[in-house]
Amino acid sequence: MTVVDALPGGSAYREDTGERRSLTEAEFTAYVQERRASLYATAYHLTGDRFEAEDLLQSALFSTYRAWDRISDKAAVGGYLRRTMTNLHISAWRRRKLNEYPTEELPETPGDTDAMRGTELRAVLWQALARLPELQRTMLVLRYYEGRTDPEIADILGISVGTVKSSIWRSLRRLREDEVLSFGRDEEDAFGELVA
Repeated sequence: MTVVDALPGGSAYREDTGERRSLTEAEFTAYVQERRASLYATAYHLTGDRFEAEDLLQSALFSTYRAWDRISDKAAVGGYLRRTMTNLHISAWRRRKLNEYPTEELPETPGDTDAMRGTELRAVLWQALARLPELQRTMLVLRYYEGRTDPEIADILGISVGTVKSSIWRSLRRLREDEVLSFGRDEEDAFGELVA
């Protein structure tokens, strides 16, 4: 014997609830199908984004469906749904973390300082490194990309610390003189960007 059978009305009560639920679901489905374009337009105007509008409308419809039996005036459902969407949108808006702060001075744009926009500069740098002899290229990568010290590089490559220092110095001089890396500027300015 289940809990529903023990209630007054027994299994008849369960059947009545099932019929009432399907009637409620049919009414709700008919209402949504009839007004979905208008409801979606409201959600879109609130969010300004198609996907956020779909999510907002879905949440509002779920909330309204749960309250469908309690809404006595079905003519007021449109207002109820719009109010629900507005409240859900405001709640989501308040939960968002503010990532932008007003300032009197605009930050520097990448174009102001980087003529090659970062990605292109890295590509040119890797091409210049590829033109170096393998041992010099290895030393520069170990020093500037892996942050190794001269004694660590010497130990890894099995050479003396003096050889590491002189080879890195010659490699950097070759990169300073590389015409592609300087792209029309004096050597110190061009190379300063690469090493920084």
